[in-house]
Amino acid sequence: MNWGKVTILILVTFVLFICGMSYFMFSSPADDYDHQYYEDGLNFDHDYNREKQVIADHAQPTIVVDTCCIKLTFPQLIQGHIKMLRPSSDVRDTTFVLDNKNGSPIEILTRHLVKGKWQLVLDWKSNHREYLYQQEVYIK
Repeated sequence: MNWGKVTILILVTFVLFICGMSYFMFSSPADDYDHQYYEDGLNFDHDYNREKQVIADHAQPTIVVDTCCIKLTFPQLIQGHIKMLRPSSDVRDTTFVLDNKNGSPIEILTRHLVKGKWQLVLDWKSNHREYLYQQEVYIK
């Protein structure tokens, strides 16, 4: 075997390697880079103040996870929403409207939700104040 054939063989192998790596790079899923990073940083103080307001006003809701539903009981009348975030897959994340006009507990049915760990993010207004509360629950 002469040096010309070895050189061509090495060059062809290198080109195939580069083509394979290019295909792998372009076929991999997009990274999970947070494109709202700057805006989230600016809003951090606002969210932190709303979380502190829950403690200051003793407005923490009572959350009871039952086999059929999640029961949320608030100490005052509220209007807002709840985000249910699935840590393992953001495809299953969902949002519900919260409104207890008559002061009764709010029930969220869990029949259609996947069993396992969920992060609840409650965002509501009451008496012209804004609140933010987060809690992890396990749906059975």
